[in-house]
Amino acid sequence: MAVTYDSPRSTALPSALHPLEPLTAEEILAALAILRASQPLGDRVRFISITLHEPPKSLVLDFEPGTAFEREAFVIVLDNGTGNTYEAIVSITHQSVKSWRHIPDVQPPIALDEFFDCEATVKASPEFQAAVRKRGITDMDLVCVDPWSAGWYADDPQEDRGRRLSRALCWVRSNPTDNLYAHPIDGLIVIVDLNAMQVVRVEDHAVIPVPSEMSNYTTEYVKDLRSDLKPLEITQPQGASFQVQGHAIRWQKWQMRIGFTPREGLVLYQVGYEDQGRVRPIFYRASLVEMTVPYGDTNITQARKNAFDVGEYGVGTLANSLKLGCDCLGEIYYFDAVMANTRGEIFEIKNAICMHEEDYGILWKHTDWRTDQVEVRRSRRLVLSFIATVGNYEYGFFWYFYQDGTIQYEVKLTGMMTTAAVMPGEKPAYGTELTPQLYAPNHQHVFCVRMDMMIDGVNNSVYEVDTEAVPLGATNPYGNAFYAKSTLLATEQEAQRLIDPFKARYWKIVNPSVQNRMGYPVGYKLMPGENALPFAHPEASVMQRGGYMTKHLWVTPYDETERFPAGDYPNQHVGGAGLPQWTQANDSVENTDIVIWYTFNHTHIPRCEDWPVMPVSYIGFMLKPVNFFDLNPANDVPPAPPKSCCH
Repeated sequence: MAVTYDSPRSTALPSALHPLEPLTAEEILAALAILRASQPLGDRVRFISITLHEPPKSLVLDFEPGTAFEREAFVIVLDNGTGNTYEAIVSITHQSVKSWRHIPDVQPPIALDEFFDCEATVKASPEFQAAVRKRGITDMDLVCVDPWSAGWYADDPQEDRGRRLSRALCWVRSNPTDNLYAHPIDGLIVIVDLNAMQVVRVEDHAVIPVPSEMSNYTTEYVKDLRSDLKPLEITQPQGASFQVQGHAIRWQKWQMRIGFTPREGLVLYQVGYEDQGRVRPIFYRASLVEMTVPYGDTNITQARKNAFDVGEYGVGTLANSLKLGCDCLGEIYYFDAVMANTRGEIFEIKNAICMHEEDYGILWKHTDWRTDQVEVRRSRRLVLSFIATVGNYEYGFFWYFYQDGTIQYEVKLTGMMTTAAVMPGEKPAYGTELTPQLYAPNHQHVFCVRMDMMIDGVNNSVYEVDTEAVPLGATNPYGNAFYAKSTLLATEQEAQRLIDPFKARYWKIVNPSVQNRMGYPVGYKLMPGENALPFAHPEASVMQRGGYMTKHLWVTPYDETERFPAGDYPNQHVGGAGLPQWTQANDSVENTDIVIWYTFNHTHIPRCEDWPVMPVSYIGFMLKPVNFFDLNPANDVPPAPPKSCCH
C-alpha cells in the first residue's frame, strides 16, 4: 500500500524502544523529507533503499532502556538523469543530512518498479514486436518479459560500458493464466538501458520454435486432486510460548531481536540463551548477505545468466505476504515489513515474517530396562521465516531455535525453473528436457550467511576440527582409536577453508577467555550440510564477481563497513570486490571481534519431477553448542501432558 510523501514531523515521531528497531513509516517519510530539503534532487531520482543506519555495536551493547539515542536512516539514491549513485546518512533525530557522497562507477540493485517499467518498455518496442511476430506471436498482452541483471563480460560492446543495463528474456502464455515458463521465446534477447528506459538493441540470434505443450499446476487446471487427505490440525489452546515486545522476542530460554532490510530480508540481532541466571550472547547479528545463481549452459540465451539475488535485486523487497494455513501452520505471530518504493512512497508487506513453534519429534529419551522407568521429552523449536519470490523461483529462509541451544539455518527452494527451448529432434547438452523441445538448464544456488559472532563476549577464535585415526602401533594396538584434531585458524587467509566430509570436518567458534566447569573453552560448532563448489572456471565472469564462492568458510575481523561478500554494489561490477579484497591484508582473527561467513551451494541438475512446479529442496547448516554448557541444557524440559502422550 502506497502512502503519499509527507513533510518531516519530528515532534510527532514515535519513540523507538531500542536502537535496532526498524524504521517506521513515519521515520522513513521524515528521512526522505529531510533529504529532499537538503539536496537538489530532481524528478528523475529513484530511492533504491531506505533503511535503519545501525548505530555502532558498542552503543547497542551498552544500551540501557530509557537511554536516549539518535535515529538515523541510510539512503541509496540513483539519479536516472545522470546515472550517478549517492549514499546519504540522515539524522531523523536532528533533522539533518550527516553525509552525502557520490559513489562513482557503480550500479545499485535493480528496483522492483524498474522490472515493471522494463517489461513495458520492451513490449512497446517496434523492433521487439517485429521479432516476436516473426515467430508467429501477435498478441503482445500474452508476452512476458523477465528483466535479468546484465552482469559484466569482457566482450560486451563498448557502448554498454557505464550504462545501467538489463538483459531481458521473454516468454509467452497461451492464455492469461497459462504457465509462461512452458513457452520460452528462445534465441531472442533484449538489452535495455534502465536509466533512459529505452531498448538499446534486440539481439535476434535464432528463430527456435516456441514449445507448445501446456504445463500448468494451479487448481484451475489440475482437476484430479487427491480425495483421501484428512485434515491435520495444529492447536495451542493456551496460546504460544513466546513473548514479543516491538521486535524483541523471548522464547523458552532464547532472547533475540529481529529486523528486516530491503536487501537482506530477515536480520537477527543479539541472539542469546539464558543460562545460570544470565543471558549468554551467541551472536550479535546474522543474515543472508548474498545468493548467486550461476547457470551452466552455453545456449546463447542462457550463457550469460547469473543472478546475485541479494546484491542485484534485494530479497527483502521481494518478500511474500504470508498466509495462515498455507505458508505457516499453527499459532502464528506475524511481523510486517515497512519500506519505501523508489518514488519515496511507503509500501508495507503484511505478514512478511512468520514466527511460530513446531513440534520436532523426540528431544531426548531413555528407558531404564532394569526399573522399566521411561523418560522422554518432546522437542519443540521456534521458527522465524520469510519467503521471497525472485522472478521464477521461490526461496524460503528459515531460522530454527531449539531447546537444547542448537541453531539451524535452512533455505527451502521451490517455485519454477527458468526454461529454454531446443530445435525439434535435438537434446539439450547442459540441461534436462521436460516436455517436447522445452528444457531447464543446469545451475547452482550459492548462499552466504554472515554471522557476527559473540560467544560469551566479543573476543572469539575459530578452530578447524578434523577427526583423525591414530596410527596403528603402541598407542593404538587394536587400530580402533581416533580423535578430534583442533587447528587454530589465526589469520584471514588461514581461515579460508573448504568442507571435508571424509574428516567429519566442522569449525568451532570459541571464547578462549571463558571455560565451562570442566575447563573447556565455551563455544559453538558450525556443522556443514549439503555443499559443493562452483563448476564455473576461475576465469568465468561469475567467478570474478563472486569470488566468495570459492571457499565455504571465511573469517574476518569485525568491520562495520564489510557487510556483503561480493561487495556493496555487485550489479555490473567487474569483480574482485568483497571478501577476496578484504582478506588480502591477512589480518589476525585470533581472540578478537570476528565475523563468520559461511557459503553453501545447492547444485541443481533438473529432473522431470521438478516440472511444472518444483517440490521443495532443502539446504543449510547447524550451529550446535560445544562445551558451551556444563550439562544438557534441555534436562529441565517438562514431560508432555498426559492427554498429549501415552503413558
